[in-house]
Amino acid sequence: MMTWEKIAFVDNVVPQIGWSKSHAQVPTLLLKEDRLRVYFATRPQQDQTLTTFCDLSLDDLSKVICVHDKPILELGTPGTFDQHGIMPSAVVEKDGLVYLYYSGWCRATGVPYNNFTGLAISEDGGMTFKKKFYGPIIDRTPHELYSATSPEVFVDDKWHMFYCSGTNWHNIDGKLEHTYDIKYACSEDGLSWDQTGRVIVDQVNEYEAITKPAVIRFDGSYHMWYCFRGSKDFRAGNEAYRIGYASSDDLLEWQRKDELAGIS
Repeated sequence: MMTWEKIAFVDNVVPQIGWSKSHAQVPTLLLKEDRLRVYFATRPQQDQTLTTFCDLSLDDLSKVICVHDKPILELGTPGTFDQHGIMPSAVVEKDGLVYLYYSGWCRATGVPYNNFTGLAISEDGGMTFKKKFYGPIIDRTPHELYSATSPEVFVDDKWHMFYCSGTNWHNIDGKLEHTYDIKYACSEDGLSWDQTGRVIVDQVNEYEAITKPAVIRFDGSYHMWYCFRGSKDFRAGNEAYRIGYASSDDLLEWQRKDELAGIS
């Protein structure tokens, strides 16, 4: 079991962004030689999300070296999957390029939003990015009806993706709440993905939502942390997000062991 120690609170980031009103969500990490770059989503207004980054000192990860002063990607044009929001999720640095897999979302009629996965690529080490495609690389399928978002990407002999797949929308006290499990996709090049439909981490019940996995290889095994919540009053603290854990020997078969997450 790994035990995590909470060291410090990274403060004073959003106040340095003149165009942002609130939030520093879904921190997504890129380790550089002299710093840790943290991409995150922030909100210029309540119903819009953009992505920027800050750099932290490797000697003291609570120390903010700099905050990037503008969004790294523009919102999509009307009708596209990322018209109203871009949120980072996974970063891969390979062959001189930085691949940023992000969640794009747009407001919807009938449900609050739709969200899918996009890809942007940087040629300058992760400072500036350009969208590889203007549509999503992970989308709905005949068997995945609702959403496909918040991926983790792990690369060895091929590219592996663990992503949040929508399972339903539930009417909870007059408000629609989204639920999801974690599914698996694979790729030879990081661009074209085969959504296998394989469930990696399943819900304990139909009202559970599981998202934002992170995967490392350590001590001969693979380890995944993710967050999960219920659907009833979770914003007020009941059934709120917690960190869960699963392990695997082959990246395909995972055993859920939330009690071993090592952090609460």
